[in-house]
Amino acid sequence: MTTLDWVVLGLFLLGLVGIILWVLRQKEENTSDYFLAGRDATWIAIGASIFASNIGSEHLVGLAGAGAESGMAMAHWEIHGWLILMLGWLFVPFYSRSKVFTMPEFLEKRYNPESRSFLSIISLVSYVLTKVAVTVYAGGVVFKDVFDIDAIRFAGMEIDFFWVSAIGLVLLTGLYTTFGGMKAVLYTSVLQTPILLLGSIAILIIGLVKVGGWGELMEIVRATPANEQGDSMASLIRSHHDPDFPWTGVLLGSAIIGFWYWCTDQFIVQRVLSGRDMTHARRGTIFGAYLKMTPVFIFLIPGMIAFALNQKGLITLADNDAAFSTLVKELLPMGFKGIVIGGILAALMSSLASLFNSSAMLFTIDFYKKYKPEATEKHYVFVGRIATVVIVVLGILWIPVMKGLGKVLYEYLQDVQSLLAPGIAAVFLLGILSKRITPAAGFSGLLIGFVLGMTRLGLSIFKESLNPDGIVYSTFVAPNWLHYECILFGIVIICMILISFVTKPADPSAIKGLTLGSATAEQKLEVRQSYTKWDVITSAIIIIITLAFYAYFW
Repeated sequence: MTTLDWVVLGLFLLGLVGIILWVLRQKEENTSDYFLAGRDATWIAIGASIFASNIGSEHLVGLAGAGAESGMAMAHWEIHGWLILMLGWLFVPFYSRSKVFTMPEFLEKRYNPESRSFLSIISLVSYVLTKVAVTVYAGGVVFKDVFDIDAIRFAGMEIDFFWVSAIGLVLLTGLYTTFGGMKAVLYTSVLQTPILLLGSIAILIIGLVKVGGWGELMEIVRATPANEQGDSMASLIRSHHDPDFPWTGVLLGSAIIGFWYWCTDQFIVQRVLSGRDMTHARRGTIFGAYLKMTPVFIFLIPGMIAFALNQKGLITLADNDAAFSTLVKELLPMGFKGIVIGGILAALMSSLASLFNSSAMLFTIDFYKKYKPEATEKHYVFVGRIATVVIVVLGILWIPVMKGLGKVLYEYLQDVQSLLAPGIAAVFLLGILSKRITPAAGFSGLLIGFVLGMTRLGLSIFKESLNPDGIVYSTFVAPNWLHYECILFGIVIICMILISFVTKPADPSAIKGLTLGSATAEQKLEVRQSYTKWDVITSAIIIIITLAFYAYFW
């Protein structure tokens, strides 16, 4: 880090502090102000926040590392702009007219209170123990590597820089999230997103120049086998015998995870719920969809560049997960390193801030307010701040566990998404598409999906002690993780349809406007008036880009 790098990083932090101070001057009178920015966010803030919240440790560490290890295999999960469009075009009307604060609250309106409580518990526990933990852990690892500092001396003691960076990241982010709420999350994202993009694009361009251009990169990765079936690192669609990413599982499997994450997860949808109106909410998703096309190019392909440079002997890549931070250290000229480190800080802070705010909102709205409905709005805001502080403390307390388990736990956490997603995705999808799906079917779908998913996760941890020829192993452990996910999704859908035939349907008046078949003429007109031909055209361009990407890397 040169003096210019520190100056650039300092200017970024000053800009961040300025935005936070401006947000803190805004009065938060009620839960809508604190958790949803007064439902007055514009499409730029929504789209930027969707993107910045999404970019976290799984991209800085995992996606770049995946590019260095397996090439284009993980690109399916990043070319999901079309699923964000589904959020805007299919789900936004239902979420907007229901006036809910949380996704579990929407399930209560569509199904029953039991569905709400079950999803709230699943979401809250998974946020604190997985997303917060992984982001904090990866933040400590990345900053220790990028700054190239092993330890610092304080009061005569040597402290591992991992702890300084991890705890500092949690405290700084927790501070402005606690006091600023959703407005702090949204409007800091407006600054963080361009910084992140600028720094990462610099890595891409400089890396391509260093490796000898796009043609040279493709020549190296196409010459590198990815499996025994003849696919290369450049192959997006791989043999159905591929042990990790068979095309028979990856196309639907990545879409199921993407649908759950982009259309139903509180972490993302909360940004849309804060929209000024249906038009801004939908345009925010369109803007976010365009931004979502970039991670393949600013994280995964730089990982492939790191692999190619290592093959040519131009850099030393000790660990695939260090691909992005190695490029930062080895390639960037004076000044650019400060921009990229600012971008890394922005990504981790934005993702962490969103997690803190979403977790506090789930606790306050779905648990505390439900059991103490007579309190004032200011009291709920106070409880939300306390909940944020508690989650920050839990995040800090969880760091030693993450540091001790390291990559082992990180690998298991990647599997958790494929096991949580099918049940939740099926319940939301069928609940929106058909008014015939009953409340009992909705709750049963959540329960069946969760039990079968966690059964595989638990058995996978202890698979060494299982009989590989036994029915338990062959049913729950042996199948490819993507195939298991697709089968689980199908099982939940079938069970929900069958249960709906033998259980009592929901009261039609209670779910009016919450399904495709129950929207009134006035509600349909409101939806039609909320978009123009340009919204349709810009959305169609995203679909065309996605198809072109698949055609090129097929």
